[in-house]
Amino acid sequence: MPMYKVRPFHAAGREVLAEQLPACMYRLPNLHHCPQPAASPPAQEEADPSLQALESRQEEILKRLYELKSAVDGLSKMIQTPDADLDVTNIIQADEYSPLTTNGADLDLMLGKDYGALKDIVINANPSLPPLSLLVLHSLLCERYKILSAVHTHSSVKSVPENLLKCFGEQTKKQPRHEYQLGFTLIWKDVPKPQMKFSIQTMCPIEGEGNIARFLFSLFGQKYNAVTSTLIDSWVDTAIFQLKEGSSKEKGAVLRSMNAALGKTSWLVGNELTVADIVAWCALQQTGSANAAPANVQKWMKSCENLAPFSSVMKLLQ
Repeated sequence: MPMYKVRPFHAAGREVLAEQLPACMYRLPNLHHCPQPAASPPAQEEADPSLQALESRQEEILKRLYELKSAVDGLSKMIQTPDADLDVTNIIQADEYSPLTTNGADLDLMLGKDYGALKDIVINANPSLPPLSLLVLHSLLCERYKILSAVHTHSSVKSVPENLLKCFGEQTKKQPRHEYQLGFTLIWKDVPKPQMKFSIQTMCPIEGEGNIARFLFSLFGQKYNAVTSTLIDSWVDTAIFQLKEGSSKEKGAVLRSMNAALGKTSWLVGNELTVADIVAWCALQQTGSANAAPANVQKWMKSCENLAPFSSVMKLLQ
């Protein structure tokens, strides 16, 4: 049995029996009925200025990204594919062409001002594969500028055909060197690809027939918009790497593309002669693909050959 028994402090489910507590020095309030004091709201911390700046920057970046996405979505709706849905015919025809016989570019601006000295362009080329496009461009440049032309043979080459030694023709009018605007020197040399310099001491050579042709054609001062310039560069690369150096399958594909392009315009890009026509024509002559060319390409080739610079190069192939 328990030693003693204690009465319950409060009855279950009822109020505390405060009156049954023994008498003390003081009485305590009944805590079971006192309302709990409301929790005071937490003190609001001040925002860190660096965090506010970071948040503002993030919102600005998200806004710019959204605007950029909207612009890209608009372009994607206008141009579904890069080369099929965009008709650049009107853009090309809007270029302002000038005949190749008008005033040329500022040679001081293109080649650097050298206090009136003759500006020399020196080209090294292999006689086993003569760069015909550079010979055509030389003839065209002679119609624009007073050019002092010269042909030399490097010691690395044992023999050069007579027609290549006279590829620039005979320069009948001998004038003092300072009266010429441009010097054009061709050196037949054992090199893997044509090389050009117009500042012998300071510049690295420009290599490749296509790159040299682009530079020489720029001396005519022709100006094109971005679309036309891109098409011209594309045709030049296609002529060099596929039509001239590619497989028979690649050559056939290029001829079909040329035939389709020449069905819309007189020349490969627009209605005026460009460097693309010069390089492509020369590539066809060197690869022997001219006879198998489609009808539009044959017509275009005759248009090229009616020009004096092309007909003079034809004599070198005979």
